[in-house]
Amino acid sequence: MTIRAATPYLILNGQAVRAIALYERSLDAHTQSVQRFGDVNDSCPTALRELVMHAELRVGSAPIFLSDGPGNAPLTKGGAVSIALDFDDVDEARRMFDALATSGNAIQPLMDAPWGALFGVVEDEFGISWMFNCAKS
Repeated sequence: MTIRAATPYLILNGQAVRAIALYERSLDAHTQSVQRFGDVNDSCPTALRELVMHAELRVGSAPIFLSDGPGNAPLTKGGAVSIALDFDDVDEARRMFDALATSGNAIQPLMDAPWGALFGVVEDEFGISWMFNCAKS
């Protein structure tokens, strides 16, 4: 068996639509698909019908999946997982970092890292940690 890919899957506890809008605006993400619970199950309770069961975004060429989750259990924010973004344009990295930090929290402001890159970490308003890295020429 060969693993073909490892894709981050963000469970956003009812905030998926807001997160999609943030990532489209801040990271130039492109929504590939959105399925709501009501789209796949006609007997779905009314309260769950509009919740996002599965969405796929493209951030650059990388896929990211999102869901509102099961809607019946509280979820903890963030956790110990970060999504690492690798840029080839310092200005784009700065723009996107600042866009997420506007409603989030810059954990490590962008800095000149000892490995020759611009590096920073921002936690978005949903508790997702994003690592920004852009090698300098």
